[in-house]
Amino acid sequence: MAPKVDPVQSDDVLPARADVVIVGGGIIGTSTALFLAQKGIRVVLCEKGHIAGEQSSRNWGWCRKMGRDPRELPLIIESLRLWQGMNELVEAETGFRQAGIMYLAETPAELGQLESWLDHARQYQLDTRILTRAEAAELMPGLTGNWTGALYTASDGKAEPQRAAPAIAEAARRHGAAIVTQCAVRGIETEGGRVSAAVTEKGRIACEKIVLAGGAWCRLFCGNLGIELPQLKVLATVMRTQPLEGGPEISASGGLFGFRKRMDGGYTVATLGVRTIDLVPDNFRLFFDYLPAARLHWKKLRFRVGRRWVEEWRIPRRWGLDQATPFEAVRVLDPEPDQFVVDRARTATADAFPVFRNAVVAESWGGMIDVMPDAIPVISPVEAVPGFYIATGFSGHGFGIGPGAGKLVADMVAGDPTLVDPAPFRLSRFTDGSNPRPHPLAS
Repeated sequence: MAPKVDPVQSDDVLPARADVVIVGGGIIGTSTALFLAQKGIRVVLCEKGHIAGEQSSRNWGWCRKMGRDPRELPLIIESLRLWQGMNELVEAETGFRQAGIMYLAETPAELGQLESWLDHARQYQLDTRILTRAEAAELMPGLTGNWTGALYTASDGKAEPQRAAPAIAEAARRHGAAIVTQCAVRGIETEGGRVSAAVTEKGRIACEKIVLAGGAWCRLFCGNLGIELPQLKVLATVMRTQPLEGGPEISASGGLFGFRKRMDGGYTVATLGVRTIDLVPDNFRLFFDYLPAARLHWKKLRFRVGRRWVEEWRIPRRWGLDQATPFEAVRVLDPEPDQFVVDRARTATADAFPVFRNAVVAESWGGMIDVMPDAIPVISPVEAVPGFYIATGFSGHGFGIGPGAGKLVADMVAGDPTLVDPAPFRLSRFTDGSNPRPHPLAS
């Protein structure tokens, strides 16, 4: 079951011309559209399904600095600054609140690993700190279990995934952007080697620049252009409870659970300790790219072989611009949740906080996380196709970092000074001998 997302009405007419076309209407695409439109740049955002239909509405809703890869920290710090003023910026409720996030540690070794991340926090003067078991319990009434301590960041926050990207899209429209849904972009036309148009199922949009922010679909889109993007999909499973009295206000994770209190009084609950990987042909095509990450997270990986292997094997990898594409065949990627994960998350949460024993599960859903071998995104121009930019591979961090990423892309596209150094996110890091790997302390 897919979560219910705030609807965004599509513009009736596909513009014939724009300065920039954005492919994908998730948190990254809508944020990019907003910040470009604020600059007075003519923007058309094309979404094959509906705004925030995929992972941008299916994530935990965390907006955190804590535990980030050091390469991401400058960008997420800027993103949190944007989140703080987001409701005013978009003139709507996105659900953002600075409610704090806590990582609970079960053993001294785990607490020591969390504590080692503080070296990165100190570099940026973050308010992250280590808590004793007693201090954690004081902040989280009702906590039970043999927890050793916790890592806590009071300034981290949360927002509502089903509301945020739609609100940002509507704000982008008020600033002049066109928002066209049920409109898949089939590919790119070039002239003199540069971007000259985006070809959609509804017609051609002449433009000078295109931003690909299509989440889990980006590898397929790039492959049709002859661009190698080493991206995989990982299934995330989340459940939502009915309103629950007496539960924690702070978002937290520990052992096999993670949760966030929602604006409706219920909780979004997931598991921290299991990552479901349905084996598909790309897992083997990219085996060596992902081997370091697999070794690092081996105990958390849950491999399955099923119908997705056949489904993905049958997906065309090349097509002409006058042909229907896989993006039109699947408007919204809506995978079934992994019931094993739901059950473990529910049990683990209730073990740590007995109040959750009374929780009633309203629904559960699955979503596909777009991951990269080093678990940080690609936010980059494509040197082989001037005018083409990619913003994808956020590896489960995209919602919180979305506004900052959108601002970074907008600045890059406009040729303005960027809010952070984009070099760590360049696409060429996978081919220039950098040998990028996931950071062992990041999550």
